[in-house]
Amino acid sequence: MKHLIILYIILISQSMSQGSSGSAAKFEPRYLIDIPTAGMISHGDFALDMIFFQDGGLLSAVSIGAFNYLMFGVSYGGTNIIGSEKPIWNSIPGFRVRLRIINETSILPAIALGFDTQGNEYYAKDLHRYSIKSTGFYAAASKNYRLFGNFSIHGGINYSLEYGDGDKDPNLFIGAEKSVGPNISILAEYNFGLNDSRALGKGRGYLNSGARISVGKGFSIGLNFKDILKNQKRDAFSNRTIMIEYIKSL
Repeated sequence: MKHLIILYIILISQSMSQGSSGSAAKFEPRYLIDIPTAGMISHGDFALDMIFFQDGGLLSAVSIGAFNYLMFGVSYGGTNIIGSEKPIWNSIPGFRVRLRIINETSILPAIALGFDTQGNEYYAKDLHRYSIKSTGFYAAASKNYRLFGNFSIHGGINYSLEYGDGDKDPNLFIGAEKSVGPNISILAEYNFGLNDSRALGKGRGYLNSGARISVGKGFSIGLNFKDILKNQKRDAFSNRTIMIEYIKSL
């Protein structure tokens, strides 16, 4: 049954309009897995993102393109949302804003500045932080190339405001996306975790990989494998998450 569902999704995606994955993508990816890119949604675009993660967790976010170079959004979620346990909601919603200051050219990458208070996975109340810290203030650069389809590289620097664990270091991140046909992309990213080597991290950083497939007009689904290096002290196994993205021009 699982293989039939996967086959059905692939067949559907071949006949429908594009989301944010594959060589025929209509929308720019705004995130790889956890790390931000310089990608934007256009003026009047609306984006809904949902991430399903461990412990019955669900994080949802809504973003709006105020201008072609400015977008903002809010997010909220918690753990035990799926299942029979009592839901544990995040204490406050997350807020995000992104401003693109340089558009991509044949030589220069696109560059964006942003601020995001939404971390990923569960919230550790004793440390006043998310399992994967929020990006906080960041600068991200993205460059696309034609290489048997699309190939893009992304990177940046960030400073998280989640330093209740005593780790206030700035952080670095890099990643890449490669299209596989018109509808599918494979992703890889590395969060250096320079600000997460004391409380939860082991100093290895966070290596994540995944795949994203366009399954309809503005609709994409992703399957992610996170913390491949097993950096988190509290997790014995790599984490698997599912992402659902829907973008519509209003």
